[in-house]
Amino acid sequence: MPHRDIAVDIRSLRYFVETVRLSSFTQAAEELHVTQSTISKMVRQLEDEVGAQLLIREGRKLSLTDTGRIVFTRGQEMLATMRQLALEVRDTQALRRGQLTVGIPPMINLLFTPVLKAFRARHPDIALTLQEDTGQAIERQVASGELEIGMTVLPVDPALDLVAVPIASYPIWALAAAGTFQKQRTTLDLKALGDMPLVLLKDDFALTRSLRLAFHEAGFTPTIAAQSGQWDWLVAMASAGLGVALLPEPFIQRLAGERLDAVRIVAPEVAWQVAHIWNGRYLSHAARAWLAVCQDVLGADFTAPLPPK
Repeated sequence: MPHRDIAVDIRSLRYFVETVRLSSFTQAAEELHVTQSTISKMVRQLEDEVGAQLLIREGRKLSLTDTGRIVFTRGQEMLATMRQLALEVRDTQALRRGQLTVGIPPMINLLFTPVLKAFRARHPDIALTLQEDTGQAIERQVASGELEIGMTVLPVDPALDLVAVPIASYPIWALAAAGTFQKQRTTLDLKALGDMPLVLLKDDFALTRSLRLAFHEAGFTPTIAAQSGQWDWLVAMASAGLGVALLPEPFIQRLAGERLDAVRIVAPEVAWQVAHIWNGRYLSHAARAWLAVCQDVLGADFTAPLPPK
């Protein structure tokens, strides 16, 4: 049997994918701002183009045929490629304008006020949005393409295959109620934490992932007294004697004058390594502009090769 080329109309493919995604002709019509008859017509057109039935209609229930499953899966990929194409073309046509959403964990945003000021001054026509989430959530969003660029704390989840470029590194300090550590003490061996109750950020924070890895490599399982999503709540619990909080140096500097003991973790030193991440594919002009400002303001060295423009 001779090979038959299939010429698929992008609009009919989009209508089909949306109908399957919502499992409803009516909802697809509302989502796409067209009539239900238009949706039905476009799906029939796609079936004619493919040369096979794609949907089985049983009352209000929709189910996919075997061919329909293939078209739905590949159709999603094709539509994603078309969106990426539109982004890249639009980017080359608007070098000065654009929009950028940067994923940033709440703890890291402390470092970026000077970057935001410089970026705004240098690129006033680029609309910048900071989307706050935990480091691990941002890693997943960047890997899936939901976010173009983000920040996290190293090490990055190796299964996500992301480009990670360190931009800052600070030692971790232990905070505890006054009198917990010996007077004049300035450092504490990591293993000593094995004998102390700890108050940590929640496990979906990249810093906690980094700390748990350090505990494992040091050969002990920590005693976790409490966990929170707010670093200032950790400080309050440490001050009340509930446990030892572990925070990066910039936060310790903000607590000057508080009645707390603070010692730097050593042997080995544990670092809060902040990094930019992206998926290794296309980076928009706006994302490259952001990286350039970060490099200038923070002194970061982006030695990882950027994807082609």
